[in-house]
Amino acid sequence: MTELTGYYRWTDIWFKWQDRLCIFGLRRNLSINPEDGPKVKSVLAHDALVDSCHPLHPDKPRLTGILPNGQSRLLFSSKQVDYLRYWLHAMQITKTRVPLPYSNCLLLSSELKAVSPVYFKTGGELRMAHKEIEKNNKRLKNSNSSLTARRDTFERVRNLYSQKKASWIAIDFEEWEYDHTVITELGVSALHWEGSEQVFEDAHYMISATEYRNGKYVADNRTNYDYGESEIIPRNGFLKVITDTFERLSAHGPVFLVFHDANGDLKTLERINAPMKSLSLLLPDRVPTTGMFLVDTSDLFAALLGDESFNRHKLEKVCHHLQIPKVKHLHNAGNDAHFTLEALRSMAAGAPVDAQREERWPKHIGPRGGLQVEFTEQEEEIDDDMDLYYGPA
Repeated sequence: MTELTGYYRWTDIWFKWQDRLCIFGLRRNLSINPEDGPKVKSVLAHDALVDSCHPLHPDKPRLTGILPNGQSRLLFSSKQVDYLRYWLHAMQITKTRVPLPYSNCLLLSSELKAVSPVYFKTGGELRMAHKEIEKNNKRLKNSNSSLTARRDTFERVRNLYSQKKASWIAIDFEEWEYDHTVITELGVSALHWEGSEQVFEDAHYMISATEYRNGKYVADNRTNYDYGESEIIPRNGFLKVITDTFERLSAHGPVFLVFHDANGDLKTLERINAPMKSLSLLLPDRVPTTGMFLVDTSDLFAALLGDESFNRHKLEKVCHHLQIPKVKHLHNAGNDAHFTLEALRSMAAGAPVDAQREERWPKHIGPRGGLQVEFTEQEEEIDDDMDLYYGPA
């Protein structure tokens, strides 16, 4: 018989498992000590789960999952639950290996839209997380499918990023403001892991032609690259740079292409025949061995804001609200790529979407219900201390 694996809701394990141990033990003709239920309960207590001696190792993440309706749940994996049964028996805390929870409460991976890691330092944080999740689930009931999809994407990205097994490549193009078929700049900012070490690289490429300068409708910061030396390439040289970059970084595993508002850059990549036939708009549950996938930081930021609209927030506004420092000379393709990757890292390395929103902007959910963050006019203003400079008007 095939053994099913999946996830259990934290509430089912914490509130119901001990109450059903004796019932299911009798059904399976197992000898269950009536004292085993409270012992199981004690090892699942909030403070116990974060203790340094706990068998589930508090330095490793707990899990959150998103159901098809968009609501979140704290989870235990079936492997964690099975190991607890083994550990309790091996340590002679229970006389037998207690039965698994009832099968109807097992959630298969196919029944969850996303599963992502979450960390708790104290039992109080775990208690509060459960309360906040319940509160946010109620606020989600009237949300539209766009926000549900963005929240799913946010948690998938957190999960994929946490596995440290892929290359994340932010790409940005600048084009001539009078003819968008003329590419003037390309920016690339990439991250991969070698062991546990993060390896970064930034690059900026531009054409030498002086007749294709912006400045009237779009800021001209072509010569204001802040993360190395710009490289001059011919007008037809962008395809080679992109191809070489993809081939080199794919040696580290799958590639996640990161854009901020991807539509324009994707059209440019298609126009120059960039090698993207394998590009998938659907993110996997776990990091595969190969493949190419799309991530849009404007979607991640909208999920974090609880924004149900189809509006796109500009990169400078995203960096401002994420409090990313030293942002300047945007509309230089190299700088834009760098800060797109910084925005991705800031969100992907943080807490789950609802907890992260509350950490960043406490008590900012508006009075109209839902999850939309509402900023004051003062909070929307760009802080001069951020050194945010967009170039000439």
